[in-house]
Amino acid sequence: MKLPHQRFEYSALPGRPKWKLPKGARIAVYTVVNIEQWDIEKPIAREYVTSPAGVATVPNIPNWAWHEYGMRVGIWRIMDALARRRIKASTSINACVCEGSGEPVARAMREAGWEFMGHGYAQAALHTVPDQRAVIRRSFDVLKQYTGIEPRGWLGPGLHETLDTPDYLAEAGFKYVCDWPMDEHPVTMRTSAGPIVAMPYSFELSDLPMMVVHHHSSDVWLQRAKDQFDRLYKEGARQPRVMSMSAHPYIMGVPHRIRHFEAVFDYMRKQKGVWFTTAGEIYDWYTSQRG
Repeated sequence: MKLPHQRFEYSALPGRPKWKLPKGARIAVYTVVNIEQWDIEKPIAREYVTSPAGVATVPNIPNWAWHEYGMRVGIWRIMDALARRRIKASTSINACVCEGSGEPVARAMREAGWEFMGHGYAQAALHTVPDQRAVIRRSFDVLKQYTGIEPRGWLGPGLHETLDTPDYLAEAGFKYVCDWPMDEHPVTMRTSAGPIVAMPYSFELSDLPMMVVHHHSSDVWLQRAKDQFDRLYKEGARQPRVMSMSAHPYIMGVPHRIRHFEAVFDYMRKQKGVWFTTAGEIYDWYTSQRG
């Protein structure tokens, strides 16, 4: 078990050499679409409608169906919105989706050329599984078999890890992880199986904490995303930055939110020097720059 200071050194952003992005871009924007499979026979991962009297109910029909709506309806709105803007996403996906009833969603993303990232085998924090090393290995193997490509990225369910998780991820073959949202540049971390890169990630822009946990309205999310982009774009003239966009089909794919999701991409696309990319492409560029 290693503490953070044993995995990486502190680095103040103003003191770093200038990082260069492709074609002189000021900012790299990557989108993560989270695809999950919830087990109706277990406590639900998230609640939008709270259980009566605060008692956890199993089965939790309305909240399970809320997630199922995302797989049946919401994901197709999100995919259409990104396709019309010629943007490919990185999907953080429960590996069991590729083997179960949600496989048509995985197939559509595979055919669209999206990058597949590990998101556990099933939707469960790694703290709660009997053997997290086995879960990580199984996730890697299923995604590799399904896509024909070794997955390189990982975003843990709920972003949660233990202090041993980076070692297990690197051991399995993962190259970068989004669970350490501590910088606006990638950060190389030491593990017992070689380096792994912490990718910039903003959970303050993620639709789940904003809409479900903190109960903000869609227009607040849109304004926050614009404000984040504007500041990073401005500062990116001196030192390029990375910005993440995170969405869940059952949240951002609903009719009253999708136009806000579309609006922020239309807003960013009006500016020059914006690299719309995937997390994996940022990893490739970062490692090539570091030699």
